[in-house]
Parts: sequence; C-alpha cells; structure tokens
Amino acid sequence: MFNFPSKAPTCRPIIVLFLYFQWLIIMDNLKLTVVCLLALIGIMLMYSMATHYTTSYMVMIQRRKRKRKQMIISAATWAAKRRRRVIKSGVSWHLLLQMDDFTLRRHIRMDTEQFSEFITFLEGIGAGCENHHPGGWASISIEKKGLISLWYMANTNTFREISDKFNVTQSAAHNIIKTILNNIPQLFSKHICWPDDQKKSIFAYFFEKTCGLPNVIGAIDGCHIRINRPPKHGDSYINRKGYYSILLQGVCDPHGDFIHIFTGPPGRVHDARLLRTSDLFQNWDEKLGTQWKLLGDAAYISHDFPFIITPKKDYGLLTPSDLENNTSISRGRVVIENAFGRLKCRFRRIRDVQNVRLDIIVKLIIAACTLHNMLSPKPSCCDHDVCPRIDDDNEK
Repeated sequence: MFNFPSKAPTCRPIIVLFLYFQWLIIMDNLKLTVVCLLALIGIMLMYSMATHYTTSYMVMIQRRKRKRKQMIISAATWAAKRRRRVIKSGVSWHLLLQMDDFTLRRHIRMDTEQFSEFITFLEGIGAGCENHHPGGWASISIEKKGLISLWYMANTNTFREISDKFNVTQSAAHNIIKTILNNIPQLFSKHICWPDDQKKSIFAYFFEKTCGLPNVIGAIDGCHIRINRPPKHGDSYINRKGYYSILLQGVCDPHGDFIHIFTGPPGRVHDARLLRTSDLFQNWDEKLGTQWKLLGDAAYISHDFPFIITPKKDYGLLTPSDLENNTSISRGRVVIENAFGRLKCRFRRIRDVQNVRLDIIVKLIIAACTLHNMLSPKPSCCDHDVCPRIDDDNEK
C-alpha cells in the first residue's frame, strides 16, 4: 500500500461540475449543457492521467528504496564474511606426539618408531616443502601432515572434523591427504612384492604346517570396498549384496601380509573374472610355475586356474577324503579373510569410503594395503582384544 501525497488530484471539482450539468439539463439550456459536458470529460481525463503518473512515480520510489536496502544488506553480509574467522579447537594436536606407543597406535595405527620412519619417507618425497595455506599463512609442519594423513585413513572423521582437530583449513587438509596418497605407492614395491624362491619355501613350510597341503605359498580371495554411487556407470558398481563397491583382490602369505594386490574393477564383477583381469593371471606361470600353488574358494573352480587349489562343491556325494580335503583348504585360506579383516580394522576409512572419485579410492586402497604390510610386525592396533573382531562383517 502506498501513501499518496496530500496534493494528489481530488474529485471535488468533478462532483460540482456534474451537479451543475444536471441543473443545466433541468433548465433546458442546450449550449451550456454541451460546454459543461466537454469540460466534464476533459477534467476526468486530466484526473485519470494525474492519478496514473502519481501512482507510477510512487511505485518507482518504492522499488528504488527496496533495491537500495538489498544492496546495503548484501554489502554488510559480504563484509561480515570477510571478517569472520572459523575458530578451531585443535590447538593441542602436538600432544599426540607425546603419547605412549599403545595410545598412539590406537589413534594413527603406528608407534613412535614407525611414525618416525613414515616422516622420513615424507621428507624424502619433499612433502614438507609445500605450503598448503593460501594467503601467506604459517606453513604446516611435516609432523602435522603425517598425523593428518594417518588420522584420515585410520578413522572415519569428515574433513570438517579433521580440520578442526588439527587447526587447519578444510582445503589444506584435503590437499595434504591427496598429496600423501599420491606418494605412498612409492613404498609399494618395498612392502608388497612377490616372494623369491627362498621365501616361497618358507611360506610352503608354514602352510603345510597349518593345513597339511604341500607347495602352497599363499591364499587368494576378493573383497568388497563400500563406496558411494559413482557418477558414471554407477549401476555397474552394485554388488550381489545390493550396495555400491569396488573390488580388491589380495594374495597373502601365511602371516597375513599381502604379496600381491589388484583393485579397481566394479563390485558386480565375479572373483574369477577379477582374477582374469589382473596381472597375476597374465604372469602366473612365471610367478608360480608348475610347483607352487595358491589356496582359493569355490569361486576359482575353473580349468583356467590350474595354480589354485579349490574345494569341491558339496552336493551330498563327497567322500570322507574329499570332506577332509575341503576342511584343510578352508583351514589354510582363512588367513586371507583375516588379512582383509585386519586391513579394514586398522584403516576404517576403507570400510565405507564416502567418495565418488574412483582414482582417489584406488590410491586409498593401495596406500592402506601398503601401510598394512608396513605395520604387520607390530601388535594389533585396534581398541579391542581381538583383531579382526568376531562381529566384523568383512563384506566379502
């Protein structure tokens, strides 16, 4: 509603002229009646035009005031955002470095000695030379970068929570983690490598001692890593359990350390097809020859995999010898299931990766497997007595 000025046109002259016009009609004065009628029409037109222009002017004034008010509010909001600083609570992150080995392992899955070795690796790749803070902020120490990356892998905190805990911006935390994930695969060949003939003999001894099967140097299996739906070909990543996942194929020794991994294919791919896609299948005769074998489950029953010992399917017609052989195979291959369980127990980020960048997910899985082998000589790092947990769904 508009407040019109008091000098706006009034209708009093029109009323007076209209009464005078009625009087002339009564007095039967034709000339004066015509003149009065024309005057009445002219006054009504002038009144209509004056009302229209007055209303348009007031509307324009109100619009200008409203626009000016919006500009003032926008400018004030922008200025407030420029002045606002996000308060971080993680100003005591350095206390992590003063913890005992048991407590430190529960947080970052490494003790003091292993963390020092990890920091030495980061210094070797030049991770401490970069400043991820824009605008000339204080540089981040290499110890803090190492803690941020390990905390990210060992826990399920969001980037907002990590940035708050370590007193850095979210973009800085993201850049640090991305840089370290890109460089951890440099440790891959050192910690995940195919055994030589001497180690093969040692592994075969331990497997025969465990399950009674000779010439076995490893166990093979596949594992699902839960992810969000990828933006491209998302339906291809739905596995048989109904969630989106990416596959990890692992071969481990009798101690639960990985000697070969292959990851990347979508979750709906069968384990046998996953093996055919990997470089292990392409070079199995070179790696295993005719002497050495791997233990696998029923998914690898095929003439294409003569190097894998698999159980026979039980349709109720197996002999006692076949049942005993199946039990021995299961007793030997359980080591790979435990390895996957420890992997997800140590690095809980890969239990449910909240990411759609497949390249980053693959780098994360490779980094987790590499650090898993790096940490294997040390005791378990979980906050419970048994690792993997009995109730831990391995999501195989």
